[in-house]
Amino acid sequence: MKSLFYSRFFILLPWVLIVIIMIDIDTKRTPVRSPVLGRAGGAQRHDRTRLPRANRSALPVIYAITPTYNRPVQKAELTRLANTFCQVPRFHWIVVEDSSVRTELVASFLSHSGMPYTHLNIFTPRRFKRTGMPRATEQRNTALSWLRSHRSRKDVGVVFFADDDNTYSLELFEEMRPTRGVSVWPVGLVSGRRYERPIVEKGKVVGWYTGWRPDRPFAIDMAGFAVNLQVVLGSPRALFKRRGSQPGMQESDFLKQITKVGDLEPKANNCTRLGAEGLTRGGVPPNPLQEHLVGQSWVALTHYHSWRCPTSAGSSEREMVGAVLMRASFITALDGFCDGKFLKSSGLTDLHVLK
Repeated sequence: MKSLFYSRFFILLPWVLIVIIMIDIDTKRTPVRSPVLGRAGGAQRHDRTRLPRANRSALPVIYAITPTYNRPVQKAELTRLANTFCQVPRFHWIVVEDSSVRTELVASFLSHSGMPYTHLNIFTPRRFKRTGMPRATEQRNTALSWLRSHRSRKDVGVVFFADDDNTYSLELFEEMRPTRGVSVWPVGLVSGRRYERPIVEKGKVVGWYTGWRPDRPFAIDMAGFAVNLQVVLGSPRALFKRRGSQPGMQESDFLKQITKVGDLEPKANNCTRLGAEGLTRGGVPPNPLQEHLVGQSWVALTHYHSWRCPTSAGSSEREMVGAVLMRASFITALDGFCDGKFLKSSGLTDLHVLK
């Protein structure tokens, strides 16, 4: 009798254990939650994942054209840009090397960047590399040719010239994205000034606040404008001039082929917003850089490594490599930083470093 009992017990035992294990797994798989919270949580997850993706697919693509060339800081410069660009939705990075071949350094860097990109190259003849001659002309024109060959009238986008020695805040890209023709905005730390900007009256650009040749047709930095993709495609002969162009005139030479000053689209609250508050001063050009470069600031900072400051040990000057701390919603400029202060000798006495 006992043997019959044990035989049946050992036959049923594995099946009982299997049932217990399955019940335990099923319990862990189904979280316990109240019906109300469960629906709310589900709706929240839906809003955060699916809706933004659907919305992003309808955004115009921003095509950033970046000329670059081999030098010790090249990878550091590209890394800084990539850390910003990878956070911008619907973004396509066109990197053009001044080289006879596409180098392994840039190719490997871009392949690990995690963003859509196009890697091009064209070598600038040495006769065009003399001091005082326009730079990156061939590289920008090569990128424009690529766009005209690989994009059509059905594509929606904005073209922006993002030099690799500049720094950009994330808000700038959302500001330029709805550009219909050519949009413009202020640029900080350029031409020896704390900022430059288009002067706007009644929504129209009427002049330029700049440190160099305000008589230029478009007295603006390369970092200060964006062009609708269809304007680029619809103007196939619009290129950056090599012959007959002067340094600092490339922007004007290009823009006058595709637009007029009166047709420019001022961004940044009629080109008055540069710092955190974007305050204007009645009757005089605003000086927004008296505010911290934080909060909603989206200014494009140019030539950030060109300032000088003395060492703490003496009065001799040394070149300082500027640093810029980027985050998703703020930007802190540390240009010409020495001993915790911006120096009067750099002309940046209105800027403050955040500790």
